[in-house]
Amino acid sequence: MAGQGSKPVLSVVMNARAYLDWNATAPLRPQARAVMADALDLIGNPSSVHAEGRMARVAVERARAQVAVLVGSDVAHVTFTSGGTEANMMALSPAWSAGKAHDGWDRLLVSAIEHPSAGQGGRFPVDRVEAIPATAQGVVDLDALKAQLQAGGPALVSVMLANNETGVIQPIRTIADLVREAGGLLHVDAVQGPGRLSCDIKDLGADLLTISGHKLGGPKGIGALVRREGLHLPEPLIRGGGQERGLRAGTEDVAAIVGFGAAAEAAGAARENDAARMAALQQRLEAGIRAATPEAIIFGQGADRLPNTTLFTHPGLKAETAVIAFDLEGVAVSSGSACSSGKVQPSHVLAAMGVEAGLARGAIRISTGYATGEAEIDRCLTAWRKLSESLLKGRNFIAA
Repeated sequence: MAGQGSKPVLSVVMNARAYLDWNATAPLRPQARAVMADALDLIGNPSSVHAEGRMARVAVERARAQVAVLVGSDVAHVTFTSGGTEANMMALSPAWSAGKAHDGWDRLLVSAIEHPSAGQGGRFPVDRVEAIPATAQGVVDLDALKAQLQAGGPALVSVMLANNETGVIQPIRTIADLVREAGGLLHVDAVQGPGRLSCDIKDLGADLLTISGHKLGGPKGIGALVRREGLHLPEPLIRGGGQERGLRAGTEDVAAIVGFGAAAEAAGAARENDAARMAALQQRLEAGIRAATPEAIIFGQGADRLPNTTLFTHPGLKAETAVIAFDLEGVAVSSGSACSSGKVQPSHVLAAMGVEAGLARGAIRISTGYATGEAEIDRCLTAWRKLSESLLKGRNFIAA
């Protein structure tokens, strides 16, 4: 197994390039590719009662069971969506019923470091959304959350399992206890967790959980919202037919779903070994960055982080130019979330952590995965040394 001195099963060095942007999207796992190819020959609609339809339905439900195992859920509580964004939008609805005296939720508390698909408040009116501040290390401020929970009526709370930019892991179990004590409901965006952390919905204490296929080696365009027993949504986001037990209308994308299921199974089975190997690569990377540039800043370094994520900068670095420089050296990295990398403003995550805007504009994210090897890390470090030499000489990389 990789991590014991052997090479990864799949090397993601395409045409001698090193792919180090796994938090944006992971390459398709071989297991997912194989079952998707077979699923393309399933001609039936999963809602049809004839033999062809039943074969498609069997494939969908097998995948649902695979996803349910990954998150420790009952299969009946897994709803397939078009991805993490749709799952977050569905989760952040005032209409959820938890079987209590009141139906629906009056307000939403969402952490200031959330992905934009959650941070914008879902289906809650803007005036009913309140941000939960974060500490300088990128961790949700628990004292602030406790005060916010006590300051109003029951709330739906949304906090991600691990941040997509910094990799900082949030204290979800503690947050769940605070939310439950206040009579609230907790949604966890766990998109960055599978294959790196345990995402068991019961162990986390979450009521709602979001995962996405392409973050764990499945295809793009598929995800799931997982809910605990007893939750009901009388107002689905997408209405029409009765698919997904009435929670999400539309004919199921069988090929994407079976690929998601296979990737979920593979990610769960290899998680411990993969996480240990990625942690070793992270140590190698960060030691190399510090050796080349002692003034480099690694964000969230004092907090628990994903074993595959490093967000760093150097005073004077301009991220857009640096990403291009890495790319020209055959290394794919990012300047933060892929959903906002085209924007010129600093990361809202780093802003919530109190990072000065000039430093935030220079943040570079390097993220690895199950197939990353030492060669990719070493290539990245070689590129960084070249870039930093130019930086320290004041050439072309200085932020305006």
